[in-house]
Amino acid sequence: MQQLTLETLIAVFEEIFGRVLFWSMVGAAVLITAGYLYVLIRDRHLSARKFLLAQMFMPFGAVAAVVFVQWATHSGLSDIGGPIDWIVLLGVAGAGAIGSAILVYTIQSLTKGRQRAAHMEGAK
Repeated sequence: MQQLTLETLIAVFEEIFGRVLFWSMVGAAVLITAGYLYVLIRDRHLSARKFLLAQMFMPFGAVAAVVFVQWATHSGLSDIGGPIDWIVLLGVAGAGAIGSAILVYTIQSLTKGRQRAAHMEGAK
């Protein structure tokens, strides 16, 4: 491989996860990101309470991401060899942690909505 291109990365990820699973994960990421952006635009601020609860789910998301990638690649922690393996493992854990926080915050905001803001507007 002479150059690292987007097409090469897509081909590698399709090979690792399979075409259907990879594109399903991309679709889910797009939907969750769109929902998060919608919530941010709608609410015009981050709720500290929702954000704190979302952060509490970050360790679970990190572990789930590592377990999922190890399942998809048919490998385990005993297969980790060099420093690049540890860097990739930490990257996967970080992405899982951030993704779970975004997912939890979005779900909270979409299900609970703007109840407090709507209640405050009704009191005026």
